[in-house]
Amino acid sequence: MVGGGQAVDKDRVPPGQAVTQKFPVLSYGQTPTIDLAAWTFEVIGLVNNPVRLTWTDFLARANDVVTADFHCVTGWSRLDNRWEGIVVRDILDEARIPPTATHVMAHCYGGYTTNLPLQALLSPDVLLAHRHDGAPLEPDHGGPVRLVVPDRYAYKSAKWIKALELLPENKRGFWELHGYNSNADPWRSERYDF
Repeated sequence: MVGGGQAVDKDRVPPGQAVTQKFPVLSYGQTPTIDLAAWTFEVIGLVNNPVRLTWTDFLARANDVVTADFHCVTGWSRLDNRWEGIVVRDILDEARIPPTATHVMAHCYGGYTTNLPLQALLSPDVLLAHRHDGAPLEPDHGGPVRLVVPDRYAYKSAKWIKALELLPENKRGFWELHGYNSNADPWRSERYDF
């Protein structure tokens, strides 16, 4: 059930999750202050065509919309989030990824990192989002831009994204080095990796 007693389709809520209409703020460390005039996003590492976008470049292209559920490893799920931004697959296509790249490290302003299999970023609902539910993405929720990976726990949807680094093998990011699962599939309850 959702807040006011509204029924929720059980097929939309992974095991161990409770639905909320709130959007809790969970972060490790302080929210960084990011100057939009200096903000950039890059695709680096094992790429044949490195990509670099300024804030102006990003806004000129950020016209994709995805509605998706969002699942936090701490046990809450928020349904029907409307995200606006750029589909990650399109940017990776521009970067011309060689077949030797199998994994990605997301790098963020503030120093946070998280790892993902490359395949996880190729879904059409994976976004570099700058708007949430019709409003600019608040800094506490990862603004100006956050990675949104709907089929993984939210710690894979890295806040304050600044780069995607293509890698030839899996390397663990911040939470993964502290015992969190590298794959993070909420439907398989892949929370921890002890």
